[in-house]
Amino acid sequence: MQEIKSILFVCLGNICRSPLAEGIAKQYIKKKNINIEIQSAGTGSWHIGDAPCENSIKVAYQNGIDISKQQAQQVKKNHFKTFDLVIGLDDSNISNLKNLGCKNPLKLGDFGFDGADVPDPYFFDGFEGFDKVFEMIDICVRNLIDEKLKYNV
Repeated sequence: MQEIKSILFVCLGNICRSPLAEGIAKQYIKKKNINIEIQSAGTGSWHIGDAPCENSIKVAYQNGIDISKQQAQQVKKNHFKTFDLVIGLDDSNISNLKNLGCKNPLKLGDFGFDGADVPDPYFFDGFEGFDKVFEMIDICVRNLIDEKLKYNV
């Protein structure tokens, strides 16, 4: 099994879900004393340079994670050479990644939710969706790291 040195989490705009995944993963690997590169990106370009959305920042903060300094970036083909694991948060992200040339993207929901899509909380009515999405991402990210990085320790 190859040693994993980097993970890229990908959603649509890189302002809601993937910044949460990045923040959760960074906190979890720090607790486990694992040193790997973790970033997030979006398949769309309209939020490049923006901070995560207010509700993602808020739910992360409520769970002891600061994602406020992250800036959205768009996924590029060179990411597929740079990152050992590219993780899409829903089927649409996986399809977009494959269309961009990513040969083997993984789906975050395969690590704890039977392959379910991580829903985009941006379209939820109110804050409640962000709590649910945070919980789902948290479980899946921890499972992903525990499974894929067990050979790094």
